[in-house]
Amino acid sequence: MFDLTATDLSGKILDCAGGPASFNSEASTRGQRVVSCDPLYELSAGEISARIDATFDQIVSNAEANRDRFVWQEIGSPQRLGEVRMAAMRHFLDDFPQGLQEGRYRAGVLPSLPLEDCAFDLALCSHFLFTYSDRLSVDFHVAAIEEMCRVAREARVFPLLESYGGTSSLLEPVVSTLRKRGSAVQTRLVPYEFQRGGNRMLVAFHEPPQNTGA
Repeated sequence: MFDLTATDLSGKILDCAGGPASFNSEASTRGQRVVSCDPLYELSAGEISARIDATFDQIVSNAEANRDRFVWQEIGSPQRLGEVRMAAMRHFLDDFPQGLQEGRYRAGVLPSLPLEDCAFDLALCSHFLFTYSDRLSVDFHVAAIEEMCRVAREARVFPLLESYGGTSSLLEPVVSTLRKRGSAVQTRLVPYEFQRGGNRMLVAFHEPPQNTGA
């Protein structure tokens, strides 16, 4: 979904709002350097597991109610989607205690991350920004993406859709505001589409001031 190249994966990656996903554990198994940040990581593995167990039926029912909004080419049904998501979350849980000890999972929340400037090559955020456009304002999105650009050379956000809907109404004002505040921003097609129309990501990085000396 982020169109990651071998060069991207060789750098240090920050996974923002990572939640109980398996990206960190799978990447770390391959020797890649990933740190995930989410307020969820303040909880114990047992507490997170209880939350995961409570989500299965909701994941399936939401997907079933909105099944025409998805492309079911690789994941054949809402039930299968639930199984895939649960398997990924179980993978996360198996890795969480060790990853927490190693500093690969850190409690933190956008738009104020407990991380140093330029600590990462790439900051990723999936299914959080724009997904919750009904709850998070333009100002929040701008602050979050600027924070990602503070801690990483480049920020990528996917998808650009509202939850179970079309392109977020916040996309244009967020992009416009970021550009006015000095960030280089573009949207790019990616070779992945599960939500219909969800095949674009936002790419941003902070442009250094230009030297205009005589």
